[in-house]
Amino acid sequence: MVAALELYLDVNATRRLRTLWHALEAEGIPTLASLLAERHRPHLSLVAAARLEPEPVAAALADLDLGVGLTLDLDFVGQFVGRVLWLGVTPTAELLEVHRAVHERLTAAGIDVWDHYRPGRWVPHCTVSLRVPNPLLATALRRCLEILPVRATVTAASVTDHANDIAHALTR
Repeated sequence: MVAALELYLDVNATRRLRTLWHALEAEGIPTLASLLAERHRPHLSLVAAARLEPEPVAAALADLDLGVGLTLDLDFVGQFVGRVLWLGVTPTAELLEVHRAVHERLTAAGIDVWDHYRPGRWVPHCTVSLRVPNPLLATALRRCLEILPVRATVTAASVTDHANDIAHALTR
């Protein structure tokens, strides 16, 4: 499964993204809304790994600014191999600095993460669907484009692993 350090978004952005999820679900496109009894929240993952132990991650990131208050602009739609559909976050200098600092701290603490989330390889995104059916891809893209752009503010951070029922807040 997947564990991540997730940045959560303000109420208005979250509401808009959940509305998108539900519109896609009505079209027969599975989204994060239908995974694990709707425990998923719209988010931006700074780190992902097969497993992240919350306490060591929290200790490594103690006193680090995790981007709370940072403005994010979701301005485009993308797709990863495997039919993963996402909304792209414009990579600002501030966002990239938070990402770099998190990775420096985790590396120094010996916490390993997936390579494609490391600085220089990471694509800032907010996942919409993990597997868009091929015949519905055009519909999914149209629905995503209908809600863009979305401006969001980061409100919180958490080490999250839904498969193992972990949601460890890193911010207050």
